[in-house]
Amino acid sequence: MSKRTVIVSGGMLEEDFVLPVLKSEETEFIIAVDRGLEFLYRHEIRPDYIVGDFDSVPHELVDYYREKINVPVREFNPVKDASDTEIALRLCLGLNRKQIWILGGTGSRIDHLWANVQCLQIALDAGADARILDSHNQIRLIDKDITLKKAEAFGPYFSLFPLETPVDELTVTGAKYPLKNHFLKPDDSLCVSNEFAEDEVRISFVYGKVILMETRD
Repeated sequence: MSKRTVIVSGGMLEEDFVLPVLKSEETEFIIAVDRGLEFLYRHEIRPDYIVGDFDSVPHELVDYYREKINVPVREFNPVKDASDTEIALRLCLGLNRKQIWILGGTGSRIDHLWANVQCLQIALDAGADARILDSHNQIRLIDKDITLKKAEAFGPYFSLFPLETPVDELTVTGAKYPLKNHFLKPDDSLCVSNEFAEDEVRISFVYGKVILMETRD
């Protein structure tokens, strides 16, 4: 399995969670997105790429990395047709990165969070495994059957939501609340906050894309 690329965006960045991820041997490549650059600077972590319109970060800091540290920078006009995080995600895919973690993709701005969730479809369609993480949540998008192992789970809870269109014949086994051949519609909250009942949970469906949220308190 390839090592991961981490996008450090400008949302909520909790030191106790983020720093071990960035310093892990499994992290091979780091992309700073706008205000996420300030977090890396404070903790003396060198990004491999810097992306953004830099409307929320001092230009002196960007110039420092570009001119003195020689980090590649892609700067965009604030008036553009994509979010900074989407641009960073597309950069990852262009570099053939297949394991992508997005940190700082959650926080107080729910509109930004939802935009980031929708961006996961870009990675999924390109054959990459991208996910949004903070200390309490892991969000990813799936378009095929999956098995969750309790021993490896991000947290004890998981929720399922359809992306854009209904999900047909959704079946969940090994869970506290099992399900068989359910037609999950976008206005259906049935699949919120399920739990493991066995060591493995199997999720299967025949049509659609599922937002899988694994959570912990």
